[in-house]
Amino acid sequence: MPPAYVKPYVKRGKTDAADAEAICEAVTRPAMRFVPVKSVEQQAALALHRTRDLLVRRRTQSVNMVRSLPAELGIAVPKGITHALAFARRAAADDAPELPALVAKVVGALAEQAIAVQDRIRQLERELLAWYRASELARRIATVPGVGLLGATAMAATVTDPSQFRSGRPFAAWLSLTPLNKASGGKERRGSISKMGDQSLRRLLATGMTSLIRRNKHHPGSADPRLNVLLARKPLRLATVAMANRTARAIWAIMSRSEVYRAPAPGMAA
Repeated sequence: MPPAYVKPYVKRGKTDAADAEAICEAVTRPAMRFVPVKSVEQQAALALHRTRDLLVRRRTQSVNMVRSLPAELGIAVPKGITHALAFARRAAADDAPELPALVAKVVGALAEQAIAVQDRIRQLERELLAWYRASELARRIATVPGVGLLGATAMAATVTDPSQFRSGRPFAAWLSLTPLNKASGGKERRGSISKMGDQSLRRLLATGMTSLIRRNKHHPGSADPRLNVLLARKPLRLATVAMANRTARAIWAIMSRSEVYRAPAPGMAA
Protein backbone atom coordinates (compact mmCIF):
# COMPACT_ATOMS: atom_id res chain seq x y z
CA MET A 1 0.00 0.00 0.00
CA PRO A 2 1.23 3.55 -0.59
CA PRO A 3 2.38 4.98 2.77
CA ALA A 4 0.32 8.14 2.17
CA TYR A 5 -2.87 6.05 2.25
CA VAL A 6 -1.94 4.51 5.61
CA LYS A 7 -1.04 7.79 7.31
CA PRO A 8 -4.68 8.84 8.11
CA TYR A 9 -5.08 5.70 10.26
CA VAL A 10 -2.04 6.43 12.46
CA LYS A 11 -3.14 7.56 15.94
CA ARG A 12 -1.07 10.31 17.49
CA GLY A 13 2.65 9.52 17.85
CA LYS A 14 4.52 7.47 15.28
CA THR A 15 5.65 4.17 16.74
CA ASP A 16 6.10 0.70 15.29
CA ALA A 17 3.02 -0.51 17.11
CA ALA A 18 0.94 2.45 15.87
CA ASP A 19 2.17 1.91 12.31
CA ALA A 20 1.30 -1.80 12.45
CA GLU A 21 -2.16 -1.01 13.82
CA ALA A 22 -2.70 1.57 11.05
CA ILE A 23 -1.65 -0.93 8.36
CA CYS A 24 -4.05 -3.54 9.75
CA GLU A 25 -6.84 -0.97 9.74
CA ALA A 26 -6.06 0.34 6.24
CA VAL A 27 -5.83 -3.09 4.65
CA THR A 28 -9.45 -3.82 5.62
CA ARG A 29 -10.82 -0.79 3.76
CA PRO A 30 -12.78 -1.94 0.68
CA ALA A 31 -11.63 1.02 -1.44
CA MET A 32 -7.94 0.73 -0.50
CA ARG A 33 -5.48 0.69 -3.40
CA PHE A 34 -2.57 -1.72 -3.43
CA VAL A 35 0.71 -1.68 -5.34
CA PRO A 36 1.10 -4.85 -7.46
CA VAL A 37 4.32 -6.79 -6.96
CA LYS A 38 6.69 -6.53 -9.93
CA SER A 39 8.53 -9.50 -11.37
CA VAL A 40 12.31 -9.82 -11.22
CA GLU A 41 12.53 -9.06 -14.95
CA GLN A 42 10.50 -5.87 -14.53
CA GLN A 43 12.66 -4.72 -11.63
CA ALA A 44 15.79 -5.39 -13.69
CA ALA A 45 14.45 -3.33 -16.59
CA LEU A 46 13.57 -0.47 -14.25
CA ALA A 47 17.09 -0.66 -12.79
CA LEU A 48 18.43 -0.10 -16.32
CA HIS A 49 16.15 2.91 -16.74
CA ARG A 50 17.06 4.47 -13.41
CA THR A 51 20.77 4.00 -14.06
CA ARG A 52 20.44 5.49 -17.54
CA ASP A 53 18.63 8.54 -16.15
CA LEU A 54 21.44 9.07 -13.65
CA LEU A 55 24.10 8.81 -16.35
CA VAL A 56 22.20 11.17 -18.64
CA ARG A 57 22.19 13.79 -15.89
CA ARG A 58 25.92 13.31 -15.38
CA ARG A 59 26.52 13.59 -19.12
CA THR A 60 24.54 16.82 -19.20
CA GLN A 61 26.61 18.26 -16.37
CA SER A 62 29.90 17.31 -18.04
CA VAL A 63 28.82 18.63 -21.44
CA ASN A 64 27.66 21.91 -19.93
CA MET A 65 31.09 22.36 -18.35
CA VAL A 66 32.81 21.48 -21.62
CA ARG A 67 30.75 24.16 -23.37
CA SER A 68 30.95 26.81 -20.64
CA LEU A 69 34.73 26.92 -20.16
CA PRO A 70 35.51 27.69 -23.84
CA ALA A 71 32.58 30.14 -23.86
CA GLU A 72 34.32 32.23 -21.21
CA LEU A 73 37.20 32.62 -23.69
CA GLY A 74 34.89 33.59 -26.52
CA ILE A 75 34.93 30.13 -28.15
CA ALA A 76 31.38 29.02 -28.96
CA VAL A 77 30.54 25.33 -29.10
CA PRO A 78 27.44 24.64 -31.26
CA LYS A 79 24.33 23.63 -29.35
CA GLY A 80 23.26 20.01 -29.27
CA ILE A 81 24.69 16.90 -27.66
CA THR A 82 26.18 15.72 -30.97
CA HIS A 83 28.22 18.89 -31.50
CA ALA A 84 29.23 19.03 -27.84
CA LEU A 85 30.49 15.44 -27.83
CA ALA A 86 32.33 16.02 -31.11
CA PHE A 87 34.13 18.98 -29.51
CA ALA A 88 34.77 16.86 -26.41
CA ARG A 89 36.44 14.15 -28.51
CA ARG A 90 38.64 16.79 -30.15
CA ALA A 91 39.62 18.18 -26.77
CA ALA A 92 40.33 14.71 -25.38
CA ALA A 93 42.58 13.99 -28.37
CA ASP A 94 44.46 17.33 -27.97
CA ASP A 95 43.01 18.48 -31.28
CA ALA A 96 41.63 21.85 -30.11
CA PRO A 97 44.34 24.41 -30.95
CA GLU A 98 41.96 27.30 -30.27
CA LEU A 99 42.10 26.52 -26.54
CA PRO A 100 44.97 27.67 -24.29
CA ALA A 101 47.15 24.81 -23.04
CA LEU A 102 45.94 24.91 -19.43
CA VAL A 103 42.28 25.19 -20.41
CA ALA A 104 42.76 22.38 -22.92
CA LYS A 105 43.91 20.07 -20.12
CA VAL A 106 40.87 20.86 -17.99
CA VAL A 107 38.46 20.55 -20.90
CA GLY A 108 40.19 17.34 -21.98
CA ALA A 109 39.62 15.78 -18.55
CA LEU A 110 35.94 16.77 -18.63
CA ALA A 111 35.67 15.54 -22.19
CA GLU A 112 37.03 12.11 -21.26
CA GLN A 113 34.44 11.89 -18.50
CA ALA A 114 31.60 12.88 -20.84
CA ILE A 115 32.70 10.37 -23.48
CA ALA A 116 32.99 7.58 -20.91
CA VAL A 117 29.48 8.31 -19.62
CA GLN A 118 28.16 8.37 -23.20
CA ASP A 119 29.64 4.92 -23.82
CA ARG A 120 27.97 3.58 -20.67
CA ILE A 121 24.64 5.05 -21.77
CA ARG A 122 24.91 3.30 -25.12
CA GLN A 123 25.67 0.02 -23.39
CA LEU A 124 22.58 0.37 -21.21
CA GLU A 125 20.49 1.17 -24.27
CA ARG A 126 21.74 -2.01 -25.93
CA GLU A 127 20.66 -3.94 -22.84
CA LEU A 128 17.24 -2.26 -23.00
CA LEU A 129 16.97 -3.13 -26.68
CA ALA A 130 17.62 -6.80 -25.89
CA TRP A 131 14.93 -6.70 -23.17
CA TYR A 132 12.56 -4.97 -25.59
CA ARG A 133 13.02 -7.67 -28.22
CA ALA A 134 12.30 -10.36 -25.63
CA SER A 135 9.16 -8.63 -24.32
CA GLU A 136 6.04 -9.15 -26.41
CA LEU A 137 4.17 -6.50 -24.39
CA ALA A 138 6.86 -3.86 -24.96
CA ARG A 139 6.79 -4.52 -28.72
CA ARG A 140 3.02 -4.05 -28.79
CA ILE A 141 3.23 -0.81 -26.81
CA ALA A 142 5.86 0.49 -29.23
CA THR A 143 3.29 0.37 -32.05
CA VAL A 144 1.73 3.55 -30.60
CA PRO A 145 3.05 6.63 -32.46
CA GLY A 146 5.48 8.62 -30.34
CA VAL A 147 6.31 5.70 -28.03
CA GLY A 148 9.81 4.42 -28.73
CA LEU A 149 12.18 1.98 -27.11
CA LEU A 150 12.50 3.83 -23.82
CA GLY A 151 8.79 4.55 -23.41
CA ALA A 152 7.70 1.02 -24.32
CA THR A 153 10.17 -0.73 -22.02
CA ALA A 154 9.51 1.65 -19.12
CA MET A 155 5.74 1.20 -19.44
CA ALA A 156 5.97 -2.60 -19.70
CA ALA A 157 8.29 -2.76 -16.70
CA THR A 158 6.25 -0.40 -14.50
CA VAL A 159 2.65 -1.48 -15.08
CA THR A 160 2.18 -4.97 -13.66
CA ASP A 161 -1.61 -5.35 -13.80
CA PRO A 162 -3.55 -2.99 -16.10
CA SER A 163 -6.83 -4.49 -14.89
CA GLN A 164 -6.49 -2.50 -11.65
CA PHE A 165 -7.68 0.49 -13.70
CA ARG A 166 -11.34 0.47 -14.78
CA SER A 167 -10.58 2.26 -18.05
CA GLY A 168 -7.96 4.35 -19.79
CA ARG A 169 -8.93 7.52 -17.94
CA PRO A 170 -7.96 6.26 -14.45
CA PHE A 171 -4.71 5.06 -15.98
CA ALA A 172 -4.03 8.52 -17.43
CA ALA A 173 -5.00 10.06 -14.09
CA TRP A 174 -2.53 7.71 -12.35
CA LEU A 175 0.15 9.26 -14.55
CA SER A 176 -1.20 12.75 -13.66
CA LEU A 177 -2.05 13.52 -17.29
CA THR A 178 -5.63 14.57 -16.56
CA PRO A 179 -6.66 18.02 -15.26
CA LEU A 180 -7.39 18.43 -11.58
CA ASN A 181 -11.04 18.83 -10.58
CA LYS A 182 -11.59 21.59 -8.06
CA ALA A 183 -15.05 21.94 -6.51
CA SER A 184 -16.24 24.48 -3.95
CA GLY A 185 -19.68 25.88 -3.20
CA GLY A 186 -21.28 23.61 -5.75
CA LYS A 187 -19.07 24.93 -8.55
CA GLU A 188 -16.57 22.77 -10.36
CA ARG A 189 -13.67 23.81 -12.52
CA ARG A 190 -10.68 22.07 -14.00
CA GLY A 191 -7.11 23.08 -13.31
CA SER A 192 -3.71 21.98 -14.52
CA ILE A 193 -2.23 18.50 -14.10
CA SER A 194 -1.06 17.63 -10.59
CA LYS A 195 2.34 16.14 -11.56
CA MET A 196 1.96 13.64 -8.70
CA GLY A 197 2.21 10.46 -10.77
CA ASP A 198 5.23 8.62 -12.13
CA GLN A 199 7.46 11.46 -13.30
CA SER A 200 9.62 9.24 -15.50
CA LEU A 201 6.70 7.78 -17.48
CA ARG A 202 5.04 11.17 -17.82
CA ARG A 203 8.26 12.71 -19.11
CA LEU A 204 8.76 9.93 -21.66
CA LEU A 205 5.20 10.33 -22.97
CA ALA A 206 5.52 14.12 -23.18
CA THR A 207 8.86 13.81 -24.98
CA GLY A 208 7.35 11.40 -27.48
CA MET A 209 4.43 13.71 -28.18
CA THR A 210 6.81 16.63 -28.63
CA SER A 211 8.63 14.55 -31.25
CA LEU A 212 5.32 13.89 -33.02
CA ILE A 213 4.51 17.59 -33.12
CA ARG A 214 7.92 18.39 -34.58
CA ARG A 215 7.50 15.71 -37.22
CA ASN A 216 4.06 17.09 -38.00
CA LYS A 217 5.66 20.36 -39.15
CA HIS A 218 7.66 18.57 -41.86
CA HIS A 219 5.22 15.77 -42.72
CA PRO A 220 1.70 16.99 -41.86
CA GLY A 221 0.06 14.39 -44.06
CA SER A 222 1.47 11.43 -42.11
CA ALA A 223 0.51 12.75 -38.66
CA ASP A 224 -2.47 11.73 -36.55
CA PRO A 225 -5.43 13.78 -37.89
CA ARG A 226 -6.50 14.51 -34.31
CA LEU A 227 -3.14 16.21 -33.73
CA ASN A 228 -3.77 18.79 -36.45
CA VAL A 229 -7.21 19.56 -35.03
CA LEU A 230 -5.80 19.84 -31.50
CA LEU A 231 -2.96 22.15 -32.54
CA ALA A 232 -5.45 24.43 -34.26
CA ARG A 233 -7.40 24.90 -31.01
CA LYS A 234 -4.85 24.63 -28.20
CA PRO A 235 -1.42 26.07 -27.32
CA LEU A 236 1.58 23.90 -28.08
CA ARG A 237 2.31 22.69 -24.54
CA LEU A 238 -1.33 22.08 -23.76
CA ALA A 239 -1.65 20.05 -26.95
CA THR A 240 1.42 18.03 -25.95
CA VAL A 241 -0.13 17.05 -22.61
CA ALA A 242 -3.48 16.30 -24.26
CA MET A 243 -1.80 13.97 -26.77
CA ALA A 244 0.13 12.30 -23.95
CA ASN A 245 -3.22 11.75 -22.23
CA ARG A 246 -4.64 10.08 -25.33
CA THR A 247 -1.50 8.01 -25.76
CA ALA A 248 -1.71 6.76 -22.17
CA ARG A 249 -5.29 5.63 -22.76
CA ALA A 250 -4.26 3.83 -25.95
CA ILE A 251 -1.44 2.09 -24.08
CA TRP A 252 -3.87 0.93 -21.40
CA ALA A 253 -6.16 -0.53 -24.07
CA ILE A 254 -3.23 -2.33 -25.68
CA MET A 255 -2.10 -3.82 -22.37
CA SER A 256 -5.62 -4.80 -21.30
CA ARG A 257 -6.81 -6.32 -24.58
CA SER A 258 -3.54 -7.82 -25.87
CA GLU A 259 -3.83 -5.85 -29.11
CA VAL A 260 -1.66 -3.51 -31.15
CA TYR A 261 -2.27 0.12 -32.00
CA ARG A 262 -4.74 0.87 -34.78
CA ALA A 263 -4.75 4.34 -36.35
CA PRO A 264 -8.04 6.25 -35.93
CA ALA A 265 -10.40 6.52 -38.85
CA PRO A 266 -10.41 9.86 -40.74
CA GLY A 267 -13.87 10.63 -39.40
CA MET A 268 -12.59 10.56 -35.83
CA ALA A 269 -10.32 13.61 -36.31
CA ALA A 270 -12.90 15.89 -34.72
